[in-house]
Amino acid sequence: DKKPNGLILGTPGSGKSFSAKREIANAFLVTTDDIAIIDPEAEYAPLVTALGGQVIKVSPASSQYINPMDINLNYSEEDDPLILKSDFILSLAELMMGRVEADEKSIIDQCLRRVYQRFFADPVPEKMPILQDLYDEIGNYGGDRARHIMDCMGIYVTGSLNVFNHRTNVDIASRIVCYDIKELGKQLKKLGMLIVQDQVWGRVTVNRETHKSTRLYIDE
Repeated sequence: DKKPNGLILGTPGSGKSFSAKREIANAFLVTTDDIAIIDPEAEYAPLVTALGGQVIKVSPASSQYINPMDINLNYSEEDDPLILKSDFILSLAELMMGRVEADEKSIIDQCLRRVYQRFFADPVPEKMPILQDLYDEIGNYGGDRARHIMDCMGIYVTGSLNVFNHRTNVDIASRIVCYDIKELGKQLKKLGMLIVQDQVWGRVTVNRETHKSTRLYIDE
């Protein structure tokens, strides 16, 4: 029975990453599959660069950005792509806030839908929403609960950890993409991993429509 998942196991220094690199190179050369790599030790960049792919350095000091608000019409298997995107943004909010109360979830969901409704009315790349748009819409909502959400989001929007408050400026559509997360600090590690996985999911949904396979490699 074929399964779409696999593990490369071995003791430290036994060549697990090398084995993964050989498999990636082989998959790139003999298939048409798209390949995404989550790289916690910054060791896949030379291979990806040699294959003409995109290396994205995800760190607070990087000038390469991926936007957690990115969305496409194929994002969900359901009719409404906002259902799944709202769930992702609420998960993001939980990491930012520690705990999100039921009424706060409702505020975030309502504001998120307003932001995306404006985008879907004119869905051009330069109008893709960013966290700032959601932050501002929550401010327009008003009230103590909305203010609390904004206080918790502030450091990730207008503060020192605002690396994810930008539109995507790298080629995430490249056939092979490496997400270098080595320099993500403790405060951003979980947030960054969630956002990278969401970006990969976006690629999977686009490829699913064209019956194209997507390979995801996650190193330890």
